[in-house]
Amino acid sequence: MATEDDQNNYFVREIEKNDGSTLKVKQCYMGDVGCVVWDAAIVLAKYLETKQFYEPSAGVNMWADRRVVELGAGTGAVGLMAATLGAQVTVTDLEDLQTLLRVNIKENQTLISSGSITAKVLQWGEDVSDFLPPPHYVLMADCIYYEQSIAPLVETLKLLAGPETCIICCYEQRTEGVNPKVERQFFELLEQSFNCEEIPSSKQDPEFSSPDIHILHIRRKV
Repeated sequence: MATEDDQNNYFVREIEKNDGSTLKVKQCYMGDVGCVVWDAAIVLAKYLETKQFYEPSAGVNMWADRRVVELGAGTGAVGLMAATLGAQVTVTDLEDLQTLLRVNIKENQTLISSGSITAKVLQWGEDVSDFLPPPHYVLMADCIYYEQSIAPLVETLKLLAGPETCIICCYEQRTEGVNPKVERQFFELLEQSFNCEEIPSSKQDPEFSSPDIHILHIRRKV
């Protein structure tokens, strides 16, 4: 297990923000899916900065003081972006990713002025009372890949999301192996309780978007 000062295990992925500052996100050389900054995380992070959410010159900031929970945060890249934009963020993942999350929070603390970010353990399908009342936003990037985690993930979304919560889900569509089946199962289960709206590429970051990477806004059915 990596310790916080075990520099040799990390390499840095930089995400440049629109204001010219740079998020420095450490990834692990060794480890499972959570240790890498996936492309979907970068697409989602940059989407949080688009004009509809954040345009300081026009006095627009949809993130200011909003409570945000990121699921399956991995390196924490998406949650870190939200925190730098002023959101009160909790990044969540399994126990073995907490060290990496803490390292990245520490590394980027200087970019966070009005927002805040903390890391907590959340196992999908288990108690979410630590994260209630329902957050304004739930963020998730590339969380749909293990068949056995689909039902617990949807369960967590049902427990976390209130009538006002917007879940922003970004995922890379993968055509090989079991992936299409897992995606289909996820959306079939999700759509029993939620409505999904796909965000067109025209509303995404012009540079950081891809035809294979989808962004959805998901809300509880009323």
